[in-house]
Amino acid sequence: MKKYLITDPLYYTSDPLIFCEKLLHVLLHVEVDYVCLRDKQTTNYEELAKAFIKLMQRFPNILTFLHTDILLAKELGAFGVHIPSNSLTDIPKAKTLGLNVFYSAHSLFEALEAQNMGADAITFSPIFDTPNKGKPVGLEKLKEINDKIHINCFALGGIINNTQVQACEEVGVYGFASIRYFLDYM
Repeated sequence: MKKYLITDPLYYTSDPLIFCEKLLHVLLHVEVDYVCLRDKQTTNYEELAKAFIKLMQRFPNILTFLHTDILLAKELGAFGVHIPSNSLTDIPKAKTLGLNVFYSAHSLFEALEAQNMGADAITFSPIFDTPNKGKPVGLEKLKEINDKIHINCFALGGIINNTQVQACEEVGVYGFASIRYFLDYM
């Protein structure tokens, strides 16, 4: 099962130096396949993104994604962009620039629309209880979504331990994405 690490300034900070130190420590202790720089509060996402991309050059087998900023992802040579659910129409723009696209889906309609617009993968959430993310949709809904789409589906939301990872794997999804699961390696 593929592992998708998503950063959050609550745990990694928005300071490029400290961010890179913390992320490096995690990456040296756990194997991941994808990393997304997600920081909705920084006033200088570009500076943080440059530090992130530079650090990730040390890990050529890990695919790098920026959150939301399509043009910056292209400019810095990120593998792709993770597009939030309120920006569905950005998928074709990102694909035109040659970027791989993750899309944050919260319903079957969104998942199918993302697939139709050319997204390469979706994260579907929240699967388990997650702070400030509403009622979890659960494993049955995850299976329903996964079975009805033809792009890669990643479980997201409240995945903090191996038991939950195993439960998602049993549903048949391609991978899981998490912020908090990887914090044990900090």
